[in-house]
Amino acid sequence: MAKLFEPLKLRGVTLANRIIVSPMCMYSSFDGFATDWHFVHLASRAVGGAGAVFTEAAAVAPEGRISPQDLGIWSDAHITKLSRIARFIEGQGSVPAMQLAHAGRKASTSPPWEGGAAIDSSAGGWTPVAPSAVRFSDTYPQPRELSVEEIGGVRDAFVAAAERARHAGFRLIEIHAAHGYLFHEFLSPLSNQRADQYGGSFENRTRALLETATAVRDRWPAELPMFVRISSTDWTERGWDIEQSVELARALKRTEIDLIDCSSGGNVATAKIPVGAGYQTPFAERIRREAGILTGAVGMITSATQAEHILATGQADVVLLARELLRDPYWPLHAARELGVAIPYPVQYARSGPHGTPVRPLPASEED
Repeated sequence: MAKLFEPLKLRGVTLANRIIVSPMCMYSSFDGFATDWHFVHLASRAVGGAGAVFTEAAAVAPEGRISPQDLGIWSDAHITKLSRIARFIEGQGSVPAMQLAHAGRKASTSPPWEGGAAIDSSAGGWTPVAPSAVRFSDTYPQPRELSVEEIGGVRDAFVAAAERARHAGFRLIEIHAAHGYLFHEFLSPLSNQRADQYGGSFENRTRALLETATAVRDRWPAELPMFVRISSTDWTERGWDIEQSVELARALKRTEIDLIDCSSGGNVATAKIPVGAGYQTPFAERIRREAGILTGAVGMITSATQAEHILATGQADVVLLARELLRDPYWPLHAARELGVAIPYPVQYARSGPHGTPVRPLPASEED
């Protein structure tokens, strides 16, 4: 058995393999609601054989959206449409997962294909909030600084969002603390210029994330796993770096987080990032080794042999794929064939002759 296709038990949940669909924003919602696009996009990756399928970043508050078109989980009204997605994913033998997010100072912008710049109130925009009133770049909106009381409100919004995710049927959640969004903004001294208990020292800069992770873990069922995605470095001098990431991972382990999803960058508009095959994998390996916690490798992982090498050499415990799964929703099925592993595949596709064992389809009533 290739390591890539070994099951992974996380608390009371077992991933059938180590391939996870990384959260990928679709910018296709209205007022936070999931649409048919989300169903088809996520369901097709579950049919494709991934061990877990993450939704895109789901905003825990309206002002926490990157754009007005972002997915949301700030209202009970969002649960019904998300439930259909979670139910279908689980019915395909995959684990339905949700990333909970707040965009912080990178909120109130247009979708990437419309330029990604700040939008004003006439176009549905709003004033973003952040640890400090520091803009991400000249093309982004000017944020206002959160009060201490409002930071507590953000924490409570994550807790409430996690409870909604559970009601919707998701069995794995991830707190988004990467890519220059709110919690990453707290972590980095380049974006956090506060002089109170949430700024300055490493302990203070990590406080908002740790308080939130603790509060969510306390309310998220003990039998269900919980991840945190971090940017392992700002790729900028005097910014957040891998050494601080290792210390943060140790602290998150004490809050009973199960896995650190190791990405990088996103908080400094001028950062020079050496993008290349598996360029972030060394961060996952170091955090795994030095913090003693499970890690996920993400970023420019494109082939089955590359993914297998990452896991077989102990650099990470799972791989998260994004762009490659946009190109090929059935990448896990193709990877299994390449590595000579027989895995379940939908019986409806049996005539295509994939290398594996058919699985029973869901009854029509369960798909509705």
